[in-house]
Amino acid sequence: MADGLLAFSALVRNTFLRSSFSHRFLCTNSSAAAAGISNCSADPNQYLRGSRVPMSSSHCNSSPRRSFSSSPSSPKPNQQPSLLVFSGGTAFNGVAEELKKVATRVAHVLPVSDDGGSTAEIVRVVGGPAVGDIRSRCLRLSDESTSEAIAVKRLLGHRLPLDASEAKIEWLQIVQGEHFLWNGVSRPYGETIRGFLVYFQNQILQMSSDSFCFSYGSIGNFFFAGARIFLHSLDAAIFLFSRVSQIPTESLVLPVVSTNDRLTLGCELWDGGIIRGQNEISHPIIGAVQTVNKDCSTTELPSRIKRVFYMSSEGCNTLHEIFPEANSSVLEQLSAVDCIVYSMGSLFTSICPSLILPGIGECIASRSLPKVLLLNGSHDRETTGLSASGFVSAITDALNRTYGDPQKSLRNFTSDYINALLVPKDGKVPVDVKCLAAQGIVNVITVNSINDPKVGIIFEPRSLIKALIDLICHSGDFTVEEATARTRCSPQSG
Repeated sequence: MADGLLAFSALVRNTFLRSSFSHRFLCTNSSAAAAGISNCSADPNQYLRGSRVPMSSSHCNSSPRRSFSSSPSSPKPNQQPSLLVFSGGTAFNGVAEELKKVATRVAHVLPVSDDGGSTAEIVRVVGGPAVGDIRSRCLRLSDESTSEAIAVKRLLGHRLPLDASEAKIEWLQIVQGEHFLWNGVSRPYGETIRGFLVYFQNQILQMSSDSFCFSYGSIGNFFFAGARIFLHSLDAAIFLFSRVSQIPTESLVLPVVSTNDRLTLGCELWDGGIIRGQNEISHPIIGAVQTVNKDCSTTELPSRIKRVFYMSSEGCNTLHEIFPEANSSVLEQLSAVDCIVYSMGSLFTSICPSLILPGIGECIASRSLPKVLLLNGSHDRETTGLSASGFVSAITDALNRTYGDPQKSLRNFTSDYINALLVPKDGKVPVDVKCLAAQGIVNVITVNSINDPKVGIIFEPRSLIKALIDLICHSGDFTVEEATARTRCSPQSG
């Protein structure tokens, strides 16, 4: 177990869990609990210094460093090729789970603007950024090599019942340490995890004028929220979650914006309309249903999406646009990796929110390396009618910030951002080769696919991983033998 986790365990134990782990406990005096941690919360960095990896000073701008960030994945002798993947919390998960078996030097960059599902309830009551996509990717990367690792993953991946009353009862059982999900979790891990769940419970009791709805709530989301509030840092919460889940230290899960504030995504349609909120853009909820089914189709938008942008919490139009800073750790990774990947997924609400930030386009355009777009296998509400070149244009416009403030826009070519396109075999998105060539993209590769009963055609994970490795090899930095050996990847495509 990492020294940082032991330090956290001792801190949490001394603050919250003075009785034995199995003892029935629910802290109700939240003021006293807050007072008990006031001395340490001012500088949470001190508790993880023993576990931090030094950060390189090489990155694309002069943004201040963030705490709890790992060093860029700069190529070194005998190391695996390194990748940075822009993705959301769903579409790339299956590939991420397969990729971790063969390559660990991967930086996963995710947005923190998803306002659907149980994340919406957390943001409503205690505020802060949306952590659902971050939690989802961390779980996919979690260790499964021991029975305890599996038990921890099962606990943090658990969702409460849909019925609100049943959900609250089960939540209290978990907080009190009496639920069967604690079976197999050792005392140090249990005290660490439970301590932050207790802290989250204290926060919702203290801050909510309305009752908190636990319906279909994610235990991992609650743990994440408690850790973020306690540590006053999203990066620190991710670091802690990564250590608890035993994610390899060279595998990074990075929020594209490192913030403790809520981020609201908006979109401008070509007909001039404005839609507020990621969920309203991609998967609007009808009625009072709490769950969001990202696999099902919904009604088409009244007009195609022109651009997405960030807006203030109370804003409702482009006059309320805000411009958050990109996480400096993301810029550092972009300056050092061997391959940049734009994942398949919700184009405008999962991928573009990470691309529109100042510094991202500049950094990507400055690099000479494989820059790969993974084309969706089918359309969704956001991309109805788009061809492959339309996806490419959307990525380019986002990185150039084409339709925003003219003073903040870039004029880079498409080929500065994308130089290869991977297409799932038998996919439903038209691949207009001539238009792609006119955009400067001639490297179009078809990859084996599978037919998922929920979402349709998707990449076969092993074939996709092999295709990415081949692209890195052909860039000249690695031989096929080196890349294959270092990633321990089977030469078979699927």
